[in-house]
Amino acid sequence: MVITELRPDDVLADCRRALHLAAAAGTLIDDGLLAALLRRSAGMRCPCSRAALRASLVESLQGLSQDVGQLADRIDEIIDALIVAGDLLELSDVVTDDPGAKGTWVYAAPPGFVARSSGSIFLIGVVPDQDTFLPEGLASRVTHEGFTRLIAQQPGEDLPAELREQGLQELSEHVWLKCPKMESAQEMLAALEYRLASQPPSGAIGDLQILDSAQPVTYYRGRWTAPKRQSGNFVARRPQEFGASLWCFVTLQDGVPARLLDFPLKKSRWRGCDAAWHVQMALDRRFGHPQLYRRRAANDGVRLDFFSPLPLWAERRLIIFGGPVAPEKCLMSYWLPSSEAKVEERFLQDRLWLSAADGASEGGSRANNP
Repeated sequence: MVITELRPDDVLADCRRALHLAAAAGTLIDDGLLAALLRRSAGMRCPCSRAALRASLVESLQGLSQDVGQLADRIDEIIDALIVAGDLLELSDVVTDDPGAKGTWVYAAPPGFVARSSGSIFLIGVVPDQDTFLPEGLASRVTHEGFTRLIAQQPGEDLPAELREQGLQELSEHVWLKCPKMESAQEMLAALEYRLASQPPSGAIGDLQILDSAQPVTYYRGRWTAPKRQSGNFVARRPQEFGASLWCFVTLQDGVPARLLDFPLKKSRWRGCDAAWHVQMALDRRFGHPQLYRRRAANDGVRLDFFSPLPLWAERRLIIFGGPVAPEKCLMSYWLPSSEAKVEERFLQDRLWLSAADGASEGGSRANNP
């Protein structure tokens, strides 16, 4: 019997072949490989805690990576990404009869797909003890973009029907991407201002900071200021005794707070900052100077630069269909493949009321959110 010694790069190459990933040189452990290995591990271990899922993969990669500590941090990030993409579900997204289930547990989502208006078919979900839930003919066509998987539909092909025949559940984009209802900026503000007007007098609010809609939309940090002589409705933050400052919507009369509405609103699933940033986008649209994004061609795709924060439900789309890149003279940037850019730009314009500033050299620099 001959015993062959396998090198780390041999082991990783075998893993990539088994997981239908493109070959890579040496001992590269990229995000695509980590995502595929996490799906495989989730199929065997979930439901379990995030820590248990991470530990199982760290243990499996012992000896294959020089920096195990850094690898553990990356695995945590990929777990978050798989939850964002829909391959894993948090306890709040599922119904279970297990009284021992904890809020930190994650579950493997059942196999499914989402047909995009761009023509791309995104695959989601995990099956136990298998590397793929597709026959070889379809599995060989799957391409991996970071932590997402997609299949391009061929001319004359009814790929969604074929995937349904394989037992995959079809999800609508609306269900998959989870975002607020479609409405105009004015409709959103009218409903919110009606609620604000019905609040009792707020009285004085110490150390209040407001987002001044009169300041340039391309410099987010510079828009924050203490109230002076402004009147009207403003997105604001107010301190609390313990913890981070609270997000709110406030009416000012000559710089003095009159009424206050805290974010998030009751029964809202979104964070307070997400609601506040969305409201500020609506205010900027109302005042005739909508927030901007800069569009540039980059690496067989499109780079989108943003000068103000995005709500998580909007940023999630850019993470799923593209990925973050280092910002240049802006707050944050994302790259999208050309096939997805048009659809996502329409989303930014229709749902966030942003306007494109192609090639503009705007002056906002990255800064910490106040």
